[in-house]
Amino acid sequence: MPEEFGPWATAWDLFNKWNANGTLDKILDRLRGACMELDEIDDELWCVDGTIVRAARCASGGGKKGTRKNRLITH
Repeated sequence: MPEEFGPWATAWDLFNKWNANGTLDKILDRLRGACMELDEIDDELWCVDGTIVRAARCASGGGKKGTRKNRLITH
């Protein structure tokens, strides 16, 4: 996160608060409206890029490193 935005915890707290109280929705509506007036986006197709999303290996079903595999039990 760029230094000019301050500590990451402050940015997260603002994001969380704005998401809960509807401020982020208002910001998105205004940005969409401004871009649509300038014909910069298609009013039928648009998205917000969230490219940097990390997940743990086990979130994709890959399991953790060093997990034991099931063994057949023989008597």
